[in-house]
Amino acid sequence: MSNELKRAKRFFGEFKTFAIRGNMMDMAVGIIVGGAFTALVSSLVGNLIMPLVGLIIGVDFASWEIIIPRLYGSAEPAVLGIGAFLNNLVDFIAVAFTVFLLIRFINRLRKKHIEEPPAPPEPSKEELLLTEIRDLLKQKADKP
Repeated sequence: MSNELKRAKRFFGEFKTFAIRGNMMDMAVGIIVGGAFTALVSSLVGNLIMPLVGLIIGVDFASWEIIIPRLYGSAEPAVLGIGAFLNNLVDFIAVAFTVFLLIRFINRLRKKHIEEPPAPPEPSKEELLLTEIRDLLKQKADKP
């Protein structure tokens, strides 16, 4: 077997170990669930929160646009979608805040499960007696 073939086998073996490793699979599941979660929060913001905010304020954010005429004789003007940007900004803040709350909750659960170090054991009767004898001998030695 040639050196290049051995190197290629070793390389793909390392890749296989990397790809199948548990952390990689956990990360893949996290990315998939995170994408679905982001879509859910985006729907919540875009379909429920922003229309209610617009109703309360009296402005439909989705329709906020600035139209800039094109130069050089182009037929279509350029549109700056400020309302869409505001919707995305609120969407981002909602996702970030929800992830913050989730991480905070998980960290609190972890703190509860971390065992406190056990208290030192109570000294035995022999240790207590020896301590008392030591203290008495020390007192006699200190007296002139």
